[in-house]
Amino acid sequence: MESPAFTIAAVLGMGFACQWLAWRMRLPAILFLLLSGIALGPVLGILDPDALLGELLFPVVSLAVAVILFEGSLTLRIEQTRGIHRIIRNLVTVGFGVTWLGLTLAGHFVAGLEWSLAFLYGALVSVTGPTVIAPMIRSVKPTRRLANVLRWEGILIDPIGALAAVLVFNAIVAGQYENSLVHFLSLLGAGLVAGLLGGFALGILLRRHLIPEYLQNLAALSFVLLVFTGANVLVHESGLLAVTLMGIYLANQKDLHVEDILDFKEHLTILLLTFVFIILGARIQLNLLLDNLVICIVLLVLAKGLIRPLSILASSWRTTLNFREGLFLSWIAPRGIVAAAVAALFSLKLENTGVAGAELLAPLAFAMIIGTVVVESATAGLVARMLGQSAAEEDGVLIVGCNKVSMAVAQGLNHLGINVLMADNDFDALKPARMAGFPTYCGSVLSDRADTHLDLTGITKVFAMTKNNELNTLVLSRYRPDVEPPNAYR
Repeated sequence: MESPAFTIAAVLGMGFACQWLAWRMRLPAILFLLLSGIALGPVLGILDPDALLGELLFPVVSLAVAVILFEGSLTLRIEQTRGIHRIIRNLVTVGFGVTWLGLTLAGHFVAGLEWSLAFLYGALVSVTGPTVIAPMIRSVKPTRRLANVLRWEGILIDPIGALAAVLVFNAIVAGQYENSLVHFLSLLGAGLVAGLLGGFALGILLRRHLIPEYLQNLAALSFVLLVFTGANVLVHESGLLAVTLMGIYLANQKDLHVEDILDFKEHLTILLLTFVFIILGARIQLNLLLDNLVICIVLLVLAKGLIRPLSILASSWRTTLNFREGLFLSWIAPRGIVAAAVAALFSLKLENTGVAGAELLAPLAFAMIIGTVVVESATAGLVARMLGQSAAEEDGVLIVGCNKVSMAVAQGLNHLGINVLMADNDFDALKPARMAGFPTYCGSVLSDRADTHLDLTGITKVFAMTKNNELNTLVLSRYRPDVEPPNAYR
């Protein structure tokens, strides 16, 4: 394609098709985006990202990954870890450690990576993430208990894994300097100072309402990019650590509501992911991937057949998790956005600094992502049914809109023994539902955030009962694929 403008437009059009197909098939979009990039790039030779973006390739990917990491870290609230089940805490601590160590050993002894790169590879492909877990849960329909474990593991481990990968990467970069320890401490210091100062400044502006609501998304984006680039100016390669810490800081301010900031993720991050992952897939060296195909398969088998079960075994010690539940959790661990984005960026950066073997990071990580998503999407439903961990036979109703009419319907369904979940974007409107003891969800059911936090386990029907006819129509359009057309009403 000779026209850069047309090429970019075509990539975005292809990205939309991938996102739509993922929505219809209830599969993680990253699978279709990466495969489309590989098809357009090394297979067909239609898309050449280096020729398309030139010197802008590295800055564009870097800024996009910074936004992705900030969004992920913005979901890590320390208070959420206090009320969760012990198995989830174990999974994101002990389980993450076992997975990281196991994949590090596999990366070194199977793929032949140097120890430093093996530790980085292990950190990158140890995380699942809500964007790959949520579609799988909706498709497989496991029991509510297992769905909650998988959902919370993905939410919490995403920023933890990103932070671990960034720290390992900074250690590798520092090792290139003569006084590596001093440089590593400088990286940590610059990232910590820039991240906390940026989070504090943005928090002050939002807390004191010095930014109008319609400019908050732009302000958040501007601060993320300024903190990222500013930290890199202070100490080279400290920017990713800075934006990750900035997101964690903002997420844990009790008097600060970050839900409005998360809204900017729903549009900008989807756009960035759509464009960047096709570009990254198109940069994959197909011959490098094919030459290491056997290694990729061995790593996938070890990750699924040995390392994940060991992680679940270590995490389930002294918990109420039974044997069948443990087997199901051992099978479900699809890798996602953080692994793909950060692996591609780090591979690109380390190649530029001359680190031997860095070119293998992206192909190995992408192979793990595609392998886990494909295998688990094809088999998870069967595994759930074989182990008796499927909630497909449950009967529940999601009622969108809390008012006198919908409450009367909810109480009638409840008398018939049917589970009801009430959803509304008005916290006060949900008060009668909370008082009546119904589980509730406060927020827009059309938002990307609802894909992660709205628990549809056991939901077989959707009633759109708001006072807004257009909203009711949109709700049906959004949730029909999850409950099939005959079970969605307005």
